[in-house]
Amino acid sequence: MSTQREEADDDSPADLPCLEKLDSPAGSPPTASLSCLMELENCVSNLSLAHEIVVNRDFSFKPRSPPTDSLEGRVTEIVHRAFWASLQEQLSSDPPNYDHAVVLLQEVKTLLLSLLLPGHVRLRSDLEEVLDMELIRQQVDHGALDLHSLAGFIISTMASLCAPVRDLEVRALRDLQDPVELLRAIFQVLGLMKTDMVNFTIQSLRPHLLQQAAQYERAKFQQILEKHPASLDNTGAWLQAAASEEASAFRAQSDSPGPDSRGPVSATAVLNRAYARLLRWDQQDETYPETVLMDRARLDALSQRLHMLVLEASVLLVSSAQFGGIVLSLQGFVGKLRQSITALLEGSHTREAELKRALLGLGETVLKQVTEAVSNQGGGALPQESQDLLRGQISDLWKQNNPVRALIGERVQDSLLAMLQGSPAKRSLELPFPLGLVSAELAELGTTFQQIVHFNRTVFGPFYAPILRKLLLPTAEAETGEDSR
Repeated sequence: MSTQREEADDDSPADLPCLEKLDSPAGSPPTASLSCLMELENCVSNLSLAHEIVVNRDFSFKPRSPPTDSLEGRVTEIVHRAFWASLQEQLSSDPPNYDHAVVLLQEVKTLLLSLLLPGHVRLRSDLEEVLDMELIRQQVDHGALDLHSLAGFIISTMASLCAPVRDLEVRALRDLQDPVELLRAIFQVLGLMKTDMVNFTIQSLRPHLLQQAAQYERAKFQQILEKHPASLDNTGAWLQAAASEEASAFRAQSDSPGPDSRGPVSATAVLNRAYARLLRWDQQDETYPETVLMDRARLDALSQRLHMLVLEASVLLVSSAQFGGIVLSLQGFVGKLRQSITALLEGSHTREAELKRALLGLGETVLKQVTEAVSNQGGGALPQESQDLLRGQISDLWKQNNPVRALIGERVQDSLLAMLQGSPAKRSLELPFPLGLVSAELAELGTTFQQIVHFNRTVFGPFYAPILRKLLLPTAEAETGEDSR
């Protein structure tokens, strides 16, 4: 697994082969702390890679190419130009100097062999025979090396190994006559083929990885925890906050709460509430739980989508309260209104100032659409007081403690908690107005959220269990608490 990542993320330009491996300078060996740090980094890297492959169905490696206007891009271009200019000079000398060309052919052979499957017995034999490096060196010594003939064999081999998407690139190689340009292009296409092979291997192994992923991730995280015992500190604080929130919710719902309400609070309820809290996490808060870090980007994206749905539902509720359900019941009106809301609020979730401006413009747009709808139904002009009230109520939605926005947010959170806790029948219950108008999007978001939560609980359940036992059970009973998975 790590080998594949090293191949795909190699910082070397695709058309600049490594001509030699320099020995490390003599000196003191790495300190123990540095060695442990590198080992820990490698462990985290492997864990993140495995998790991404399993969770992200669209995961794939992409060839690395630095931006041309960056310092790295300019340096890369200079190195490229110097390398291939040097090769051009060597091949143009009289007699030609093939030292670097032979090394390039060796690298081409190595790359081609790495693309072969176990069933390519005949092709492997042909490669070993035609690209026999000892024979090639003898041909160089006797001035009998035919680079174009070897290039033709290489291109034919690439054509038989490449994915259909690379057919045009491989076919274009046959039109190149200059040996330097030909070798450069061969390395570029081989780099793409190598990435294709890595991605094909990942997709082929994915069903098997799914079966072993939870156990693998759990073992890797255990290694990290052994090297860095504080790796569960944020997770503990996250679960403790969720336990307090769940206990408060229980007390609020209880008819006669006792002095200690921790007893009725279950580990499952605390864990579900903890996950729900991630969808309203402050993105500036760096105390994100360690066990969910690998899914933070996905959860942040879900949080932004949820933010938009809450605002959409809030605008629909405010509009309905001002002008009744008659306007919202008109065919196509809600869809048109939602399109306007989405377009005007898109990207406004990052800063309050942007959200304020977006909501001011949205108030005018909603008012215009409502006025047109009322007019088309034969109604009169809307009272100025109602117009001003609608604008004000929509513009006030930028406040997180806005009563309408807070109400919709609570309903959405209750809906997500019900999806995590309830049976399929309970999860399919009709949502109250106005959430019913965004039910399809909310259901899709909830399904994605459930998948992330389920996999995370499967992997990290054994790590959550002792934390939850300490939070929820008396000390004497802590040893008998059930696993939180």
